[in-house]
Amino acid sequence: MRILVTGGAGFIGSHVCEALLARGDELTVLDDFDDFYDPARKRRNAAALRGARIVEGDIRDRALLARLFAEGRFEAVVHLAARAGVRPSLVDPLLYEDVNVRGTLALLEELKQRPATRFVFASSSSVYGANDRVPFRETDDIHQPVSPYAATKRAGELLCYTYHHLYRLPVACLRFFTVYGPRQRPEMAIHKFVRAVHEGQPIPFFGDGSTRRDYTYVADIVDGVVRSLDRCAGYEIYNLGESRTISLSELVGAIETACGRKALLDRQPMQPGDVLVTYADVSKARQKLGYAPSTGLEEGLARFVEWYRAENARPV
Repeated sequence: MRILVTGGAGFIGSHVCEALLARGDELTVLDDFDDFYDPARKRRNAAALRGARIVEGDIRDRALLARLFAEGRFEAVVHLAARAGVRPSLVDPLLYEDVNVRGTLALLEELKQRPATRFVFASSSSVYGANDRVPFRETDDIHQPVSPYAATKRAGELLCYTYHHLYRLPVACLRFFTVYGPRQRPEMAIHKFVRAVHEGQPIPFFGDGSTRRDYTYVADIVDGVVRSLDRCAGYEIYNLGESRTISLSELVGAIETACGRKALLDRQPMQPGDVLVTYADVSKARQKLGYAPSTGLEEGLARFVEWYRAENARPV
């Protein structure tokens, strides 16, 4: 299959690209290598995607998109490019709106001329906001996002539905739940905590430790992305999570075990935009996609720590 992957040099994107290349798909990877974190990390990821065409550019560049679509004759688009993170979106909400909403709309404008092309959109568990019904189901009435990032992801889902309705685009919107694993972005909690433990630095510990997250290993997310791509028809929303919640205190304990070292805690108040719990009901993905997450937190953390140690033993 001829596929365009946006954000393919990033954390989740590079893993998705590896899986698609391994099964013989023809990939074009579009990434702008921005400086949200060290672009050298993403360039290393891209360099490892042997056989893919790597294009450096912005999803908001309409002329570039028109050229790529004309040249690539894509049968599918996996749209992973975005400005990520809840807390940074409070600092620069206009940038988040521009990249995440206008960028998605630019892709949909290309796709409306090619209505047979499958579109897989990376959404987020953050769209559930302060939802007090758990586990979170795709049919929940969600209309109270608590961060600009969450609002942009929900807006992306709504635009996807609009273009499906108007032009019959086949769309799958995937709500990712706290993804971790090798190559995870350095500002994300597990990467940040493991680094702090190894360096003997304090961990920023927000609240009383009772907040809970559904941590999902990246290989399970990749499996869900590929399955949704292969079965993309109509308009569907899927939760992709581990369907198991872990408190912040339990996470720190599990990281201490994986690292073999104790953590120092820098206790801070809850942060604006944070939610108390994320918890995925994945029954729809199990039934329709055959999705079956299989990597528990303990095993996933052990793999991440092994990668972290190898990565930080590399010569500079």
